[in-house]
Amino acid sequence: MSELSQISRSRSFEGWTEFYSHPSSSTKTTMKFSVYRPPQAERGPVPVLFWLSGLTCTEENFITKAGAQRAAARLGLMLVAPDTSPRGAGVEGEDKDWDLGVGAGFYLDATEPKWATHYRMETYITRELRELVQSKFPVQGERMGIMGHSMGGHGAMVLALRNPGLYRSVSAFAPICAPSQCPWGEKAFSNYLGSDRKSWLAHDANELVRTVSAPIPIRIDQGEDDKFLKPQLFLDRFEDTCREIGYPIEVRRRPGYDHSYYFISSFIDEHLEYHAARLGQI
Repeated sequence: MSELSQISRSRSFEGWTEFYSHPSSSTKTTMKFSVYRPPQAERGPVPVLFWLSGLTCTEENFITKAGAQRAAARLGLMLVAPDTSPRGAGVEGEDKDWDLGVGAGFYLDATEPKWATHYRMETYITRELRELVQSKFPVQGERMGIMGHSMGGHGAMVLALRNPGLYRSVSAFAPICAPSQCPWGEKAFSNYLGSDRKSWLAHDANELVRTVSAPIPIRIDQGEDDKFLKPQLFLDRFEDTCREIGYPIEVRRRPGYDHSYYFISSFIDEHLEYHAARLGQI
């Protein structure tokens, strides 16, 4: 198990907001993540909710901007927010573009040789980080949820769909719903997974929902003034697919809201309450 180093710790709503780093066997780099430890965790294990952030973000964005600690303290949920990619791997060109490489891991395990050694974010999130959190923090490992924003919303949905039974709840803010068909996804998948577009479908929520035998309900919040909604997110396409096959999703469109953390912070309490209900906290 990885050696865990605490970077900082601050009191927050009678719990603790914490930052950690550790050497990762998955990415072969030093990885960082943030944690909100609710006050209930001082008395015993609590459910844990993983947050996956979007393009360009780090382990800091969600925990500092979303305002999630107040509701997490009330509901007794531990929050874990990892970085969005390896850093310092030294892959040629990994820091050239904002939507590929550093800050843009897309929560998959790359198969193309250039990226495959370090860009293994699916393994990192679903195995290494999960096992690390379960071993080092007072969490109830059988009561886990996952959520995210944009690229991270894609990640939350896809990792839940690809790992049936691992998560008991899943939600997303403005997720990339059909990455094999949008510019962000096409760029990432062609680099990380290669030119065979059929291999991309295993990382595309719009395709994966057709294959699951035990559907897990998905909640989505989407700002109607999000400039990325039509060119990148393809929510309408995902809704049509789910409606066609009877997959359980709940979509809430929010008039006037954009793609930013102002949008996320406006509705994060509702998402945490949604997860708490499915994790048996309320």
